[in-house]
Amino acid sequence: MTQFRPCIDLHEGRVKQIVGGSLRDDGKDLATNFVSDRDAGYYAELYRRDSLRGGHIIMLGQGNEMAALSALHAYPLGMQVGGGVHSGNAAQWLAAGASHVIVTSWIFPNGKLDRERLQNLSALVGADRLVLDLSCRKIGDEWKVAINRWQTVTPHAVNADFLDGLAPYCDEFLVHAADVEGLQAGMDLDLIRDLGRWGKIPVTYAGGAQSLADLETCARESGGKVDLTIGSALDIFGGKHVRYGDCVRFNAENRFPPAGG
Repeated sequence: MTQFRPCIDLHEGRVKQIVGGSLRDDGKDLATNFVSDRDAGYYAELYRRDSLRGGHIIMLGQGNEMAALSALHAYPLGMQVGGGVHSGNAAQWLAAGASHVIVTSWIFPNGKLDRERLQNLSALVGADRLVLDLSCRKIGDEWKVAINRWQTVTPHAVNADFLDGLAPYCDEFLVHAADVEGLQAGMDLDLIRDLGRWGKIPVTYAGGAQSLADLETCARESGGKVDLTIGSALDIFGGKHVRYGDCVRFNAENRFPPAGG
């Protein structure tokens, strides 16, 4: 059954909610919805207290390592960590308390999937502790994997064949719909439906959620096989449309096997 998955997005060492499509290497024209006066450890402790597992910590750029570590120390084995993860540091993040490492750009050097890198990383950390981030942008009638903080669109379409080829090497997929991320303007229901129809291992969708009802919508449209992250709309991130406590209650009332289970 669909569950709410929490998140901690880090930028310049602080917990923020950012409009995904505005991220640039030069930092210009960055659109930020929220900057917290609380540190990452505060949010991780909140999730630990409320038994919310499987959330993700995403480091957007450099200077976020200490903040990520504080969150992992507050909630050992309770959260996944991604952003700049590769074969040289993945084991260190697991040793620091991450339940899984999340990898995207590193397995797409030069914008194309490197299966040898994927296979080696999966063997190194174990498929059961690897999450592949397939964040994507809508190009025509397809969703193409977008890397480098969603700036570079690859030729790889997020479809059943592509997911089938990656699934043996990981435990879950994380899919941000980058075009609607942070906008609170509605989820990409077509993408959610496609992910649900595939539904062979756990999948978490993020992007555009704006109400508690979106959890029910995600459950209905995906057949209960896709979990949902809500960020900017949450009251704990300055949002006005979704109460964090209601999301905790949703999970408690719908605690069935996780998506894909």
